[in-house]
Amino acid sequence: MTRIPLIPHQATDGVTSASWRLQDAKARFSEVVRKAHSEGPQHVTLHGREAVVIVDAAAFRRLSGLQTGQLLVDALQSSPHRTIGIEPVRAPMPVRSVKL
Repeated sequence: MTRIPLIPHQATDGVTSASWRLQDAKARFSEVVRKAHSEGPQHVTLHGREAVVIVDAAAFRRLSGLQTGQLLVDALQSSPHRTIGIEPVRAPMPVRSVKL
């Protein structure tokens, strides 16, 4: 089997990872996954353009995060200003008289 050289790819965070052509990534998927675990993101190209990036599941969870709002709740609860009342002042609304 002929080894196809991987193309080094400079990621935005400065980490060099590998770039695979789609047909090579399909043929050597186990290796792509193993490298994603050990070496970082693996970029897959389609027709010469970057199509997808395969990342480790832990890195994906860290990057995507659960969007539950819990971080905002924690930040507000830890604020030294949490006792300040921010309830809006409610003014009584005028009521129209109605003829029945």
